[in-house]
Order: sequence, then structure tokens, then C-alpha cells
Amino acid sequence: MAGLQQTNSEKILLSWVRQSTRNYPQVNVINFTSSWADGLAFNALLHSHRPDLFDWNAVASQQSPVQRLDHAFNVARQHLGIEKLLDPEDVATVCPDKKSIFMYVTSLFQVLPQQVTMEAIREVETLPRPSRITREEHIQVHQQQRFSQGVSCFACALPCYCFEVAVYLNYTKSVV
Repeated sequence: MAGLQQTNSEKILLSWVRQSTRNYPQVNVINFTSSWADGLAFNALLHSHRPDLFDWNAVASQQSPVQRLDHAFNVARQHLGIEKLLDPEDVATVCPDKKSIFMYVTSLFQVLPQQVTMEAIREVETLPRPSRITREEHIQVHQQQRFSQGVSCFACALPCYCFEVAVYLNYTKSVV
């Protein structure tokens, strides 16, 4: 479970994303998985740095997640030279692959303005963190939630939305 801790590069990248998308109320990026699935975060990140490339309201209100993701990936390829490394269908899931999202956002970070404030980094450090749980607690969360999405948890292979959601649910239950 050591992989649950955020690295410094993840904190900095997440801080940059949150700072860049702050003015987009529909976007709240808290991780490198589910926060990206609807396509709004990718588009908001692009629009925050290059508002001349597209009409935010048209993209945000009239398209499906797959269409929004396809739009963002095409804009990044055509105007920023970033190859379309992700398939929209693979991201528009309950739990997209964290490493793939992280790699793609890193590509955006390399070509877009990179100013990150200490305030943004401190904000990321205060986001809810998944607690470290035992395997037994993890299985109990599965049994209580009865996840039915058919996605296998990478920690125990039980069907669930994803391990991150299961841990988050357990974390929020312990806080309440």
C-alpha cells in the first residue's frame, strides 16, 4: 500500500492543475483518476492557458465525456504538439489508469505555463487522503458497498469501481 502516498511530483502537478482550473466551477481535480473521466478537467486545463483555442461553454455543456475527452486530446495534438496517447473510451470510465493520466498531464505541464504557488501546494496537502487499511477492512468495504461495475480492484481482484474509491469510502466512513 506504499503507492497510496503522493510523491512530490504528483503534489506539484496536482497543485498546478488545481491552480489552473480554479476558475472552472464544474472542475474539481483531487486525483489522477476519476477527476479526469468526464473530460472537463483536460478541457479546463487547456482553456485556462489557451482560451483562444475553443469556446469553453460549448465544450462543457453540449458534449458527452467521450466527446469532451476527444476534443481535449485533439486540441492538445493540433495546437500543442502532444500526441494523442490516451483513448477517450479508456479515460471515460469510473477509474481511469492513474499512470496514463499522470503521464499525459505531465506532457501538458511541459508545454503550458508552469507557475505553481506554495498556496496551491499547501491546498493539495490538505485534500482528503485515503487511509491505510488492512486487507480485511478492504474486503469489508467491498461487501458493504456491493460494487457492480465489473472492474477488478488492483489490490485484491474483487469487482469494484476501483481501489481508490473503496479506500476513499472507508476513509469517509471513519471520519463521519
